Amino acid sequence: MSKKTAILAIAFAIAASLPAQAQNTKGAITEDMMKEIRSAWKGTPSDKAIRNALNTTSITVLAANEEKSAMIDTHFSDMVSTKGRTDQKSSGRCWLFTGLNVLRAKAIADHDLGEFTFSQNYVFFYDQLEKANLFLQGVIDTKDKPFDDRKVDWLFSNPISDGGQFTGVSNLVMKYGLVPSDIMPETYCANNTSAMRTQLANKLRENGLKLREAKVKECAAMKTQMLGEIYRILVLCLGEPPVEFEWSCYDSKDKLVSTKKYTPASFRDEFVGKDLNKGYVMMMNDPTREYGKVYEIDYDRHVYDGGNWVYVNLPIERIKEIAIASIKDNTAMYFSCDVGKFCDRSRGVLDTEAFDYESLLGTTFSMDKKQRVMTHASGSSHAMTLMAVDIRDGKTTKWMVENSWGAGAGYKGGFIMTDKWFDEYMFRLVAEDKYIPADIMKMLEQKPEMLPAWDPMFQEED
Repeated sequence: MSKKTAILAIAFAIAASLPAQAQNTKGAITEDMMKEIRSAWKGTPSDKAIRNALNTTSITVLAANEEKSAMIDTHFSDMVSTKGRTDQKSSGRCWLFTGLNVLRAKAIADHDLGEFTFSQNYVFFYDQLEKANLFLQGVIDTKDKPFDDRKVDWLFSNPISDGGQFTGVSNLVMKYGLVPSDIMPETYCANNTSAMRTQLANKLRENGLKLREAKVKECAAMKTQMLGEIYRILVLCLGEPPVEFEWSCYDSKDKLVSTKKYTPASFRDEFVGKDLNKGYVMMMNDPTREYGKVYEIDYDRHVYDGGNWVYVNLPIERIKEIAIASIKDNTAMYFSCDVGKFCDRSRGVLDTEAFDYESLLGTTFSMDKKQRVMTHASGSSHAMTLMAVDIRDGKTTKWMVENSWGAGAGYKGGFIMTDKWFDEYMFRLVAEDKYIPADIMKMLEQKPEMLPAWDPMFQEED
């Protein structure tokens, strides 16, 4: 053994014999630090009382602000007329229910209908088929990339889901049409999507590996066969979508208006009557990015031949201006937010003062909206239908949304949010372009800045 080798061996032996903490103490909790840390617990009578309470009771329950326990005023100066409430059950289809609720409200008003819904299950069937195709074609498109490439990894991490956003509604409805709910009603798997989604994801991942190993010229035929398997699974779980059907239309007085044969496309044309791929503007309030700019999210679409989600980033006051104009014209909007924050589900209230975590825990939570987004503390998680605003002395005081958690959830199936909550936790709004001011329409002429599919701000709403 050389002298150099012997010295190294001795050094390694000494290092191995030392306690782990002695090898690297920089940045670790030391004994002196622990003494200082422990001193933060004073053990006062009030500390002990809170500790005892938290031993058996939820933080959220104990943080409920008694000063805000009375029900919020439910009067609204302006409200979109709509009927009925929907329920997405145990599924991530809030985006779909919200989009169809917006179309439903317009159809009810335009055709004097009674309670009526478009079939969520029908559109969901094609959403799952199209997402399967989006994944499989994405695998084909990235065959030349290594398996640990960021996009390839993202594809196999997200082969299919039941979440989404408004472009899914617009693209799917324009491609496949619509049917009434009584023509293709909900099924157990539509209402409880987890198990079906797991099996579809496993099958798609398996098929994705086969496509990566196949020759390019074989991939198109293989993909078609694979989608046939997916179609069969979807029919077993959701039912087979109709290509033609007969439907009787009743007005708001339950009087028969007509009985006609329809295709999904002709039904859409009669009861929606506009191109959903045009005429809508998607807006975002993201204080971490520059306002007045247009952004596009790569692979954020439901249909391979559809469009990525493109939005203009605006200050919150400009979004409110557009929302008010739409509500005053009896037109509901697709709206999404961070619904889990300061949410009193029992009353159906979203209020930044509904819970006082600071007093309960003896600390402060001082991050603003930008900081919460930057640190992943907040982001859009759920879509609902914006349908009401209360304006007093020229100022907005509160808003109301129609939710898709059933008529018994929240306030009459919806949520009332304070204007402050709207400022802090609202993120996305989709409105018809006729309500968009000219200067904002001008912004949309710019080339969008492309953002990656895995940007955490643009996770699907469910």
